[in-house]
Amino acid sequence: MIPAPKSTAFLIKILFLCLFGPLISQGVRAQWRLGVIGGIHDARVLETNSIPGWDTAVHKFQSSRSGIQLGIIGDMPVGRNGFYFQPSLLYTARGRQYAKSNDSATIRHTDTVSNKSSLSLGYIDLQLNLAYKLPLDRRHKNFFFVSAGPYLSFFYSGSTNTQILTTTPPADTQYNYSSVTGHLTVGHGQNTYRTMNIGIDGRAGFEFGNLILSYYASRGLTNFYEADYPGTFHHQLEGFSLGLWLGRPAPLPPPKDTDNDGIPDKSDRCPTQPGVARYQGCPVPDTDKDGIDDDHDSCRNVPGLARYQGCPIPDTDHDGIDDEHDSCRTTAGVAKYNGCPIPDSDHDGINDEEDKCPNQPGVARYQGCPVPDRDGDGINDEEDKCPDEPGTVENQGCPIIKKEMVEKINYTARNILFTLGSDRLFQSSRAALNELAGLLKAHPEWHLTIEGHTDNAGTPQHNLVLSQKRANAVKAWLVKQGVREIRLTAAGYGQERPIADNATSEGRAANRRVELKVSQEK
Repeated sequence: MIPAPKSTAFLIKILFLCLFGPLISQGVRAQWRLGVIGGIHDARVLETNSIPGWDTAVHKFQSSRSGIQLGIIGDMPVGRNGFYFQPSLLYTARGRQYAKSNDSATIRHTDTVSNKSSLSLGYIDLQLNLAYKLPLDRRHKNFFFVSAGPYLSFFYSGSTNTQILTTTPPADTQYNYSSVTGHLTVGHGQNTYRTMNIGIDGRAGFEFGNLILSYYASRGLTNFYEADYPGTFHHQLEGFSLGLWLGRPAPLPPPKDTDNDGIPDKSDRCPTQPGVARYQGCPVPDTDKDGIDDDHDSCRNVPGLARYQGCPIPDTDHDGIDDEHDSCRTTAGVAKYNGCPIPDSDHDGINDEEDKCPNQPGVARYQGCPVPDRDGDGINDEEDKCPDEPGTVENQGCPIIKKEMVEKINYTARNILFTLGSDRLFQSSRAALNELAGLLKAHPEWHLTIEGHTDNAGTPQHNLVLSQKRANAVKAWLVKQGVREIRLTAAGYGQERPIADNATSEGRAANRRVELKVSQEK
């Protein structure tokens, strides 16, 4: 368990004294009051990253965990309109859980029956909410309320616990259980939890006298964790709370009515001029100043004519040409053609004024002309992956890749080796990669997919990251040799696609591999 840093604890004390010191010293005088509040909630971690296969290999096995929230809350009215400032200082438990049980086929390859882990985090939250209260009775004793605002969250404590159940091959009848509690690093840098993060939260519920019943939810806006791979990590909470006010606020004065017309200023659009309720406190208006008052004007905000009940001459097709001057009243057009559309002689949806081939159907991106075919192979340039080199329909307009070239690339893949547990290439791999780079530069129409795979040593998430790093290392070497990066795709699959039995050293060695797949340029 990692406690809060000393600087964080000191800052929390200062914030407590600044916000709640005056409330405590003054008791429940004036319109301030203090309360205690606590609740239980469902805590989640919203993680996103670009690791291929992470959603199916890791994310779907993650779940939420239960937590508590406990602290103090203040309440002070803001103006006369039912708004209140509600700061609070709360201890909040957050985190997530991971649990994966393998089927018999996976156990045979990985020796792992189940893997469970939990992340437990504790924060001190400073919430700065603005609340709106709707009275439920004339005496203003009971309210429905909603509140929302930002919060600052300071790291207080945290730990991880990992439980692994494995079997011992070949019989797989002996089980081994291990449970490890991990320590967290707080501050800055990779694999580090941030001292402070920012978010938003909200509450909705009821106040029955001094009793508070509410639903609350919050969402982090900044990353609370920095991993050793690109990704985002945000907290999310949903729960229910129970609270108790320790005093009563002073009653609010009646709403102000400057012009004494019986309509409060907050609802009166003309607070210094007596009016009527149906016009929100203003006299009967003539909004558009067309000489027709609003009670008899069907278009109050647009000047019009009496024969159209105060509306302008209609324009049925909304083309800017009124119906009295439009030869095509139900079809939008232009003044040049008396309100009718510009003609389209070849019926390709492109009018003749914008069509460079007005008598031959085409498409808009070629100004009304057909899609071209530069290499004359019968496959238009938009469907031809090799538009400047004649090819076949079966190969999407590109020449067929020769069998001996595919075999050379497969030979290269078998000679790509890495140091154990690392993405560093063996010196012996570089000659094969340089030859592969030469082949790719000689055939600019090729696209290469680099797949990284591992055995089952280590955790699935570690192997997924390692396999991606190895695929990236091969890609980086080829780019360094002059191959355009856009022609290369690197993907890591971890231990999920073995080609041999992980129970033997020979099988694990075969599973630690890189596969290269060549195709025509996309």
